Amino acid sequence: MSEFEKDLTGCSGDCSCCGSDCEEGADGAATVTLTLDDGTVVECAVLTIFPAGDKEYIALLPLDENGENEDGEVYLYRFETVDGQPSLSNIEDDDEYDLVADAFDEYMDSQEFDQLVGEENVEE
Repeated sequence: MSEFEKDLTGCSGDCSCCGSDCEEGADGAATVTLTLDDGTVVECAVLTIFPAGDKEYIALLPLDENGENEDGEVYLYRFETVDGQPSLSNIEDDDEYDLVADAFDEYMDSQEFDQLVGEENVEE
């Protein structure tokens, strides 16, 4: 595995895209375990797998030992399926990262809008 590849030991995102056996955390959220380049193991909640340009990317929320994320940090990685297995790789190019970050921001904005619309419909 190259220094830029991540060891994705479980895929719990959109299982239809990778075909892997899904795992769920204690609260039912989809999770993956990352082994970073320095050997640190981080459990992350899968926020979404989304397209940007002609590739797919994954947004992960790193969790502490209590299963929480206090600082709101989000990890963005290139996502692909290789031989039926999910694979993550770092985004090395600044232009590509900007494209991905903008796409993720748009996704988050649409989710907030959908929540607001849903709340308005509940109140009526």
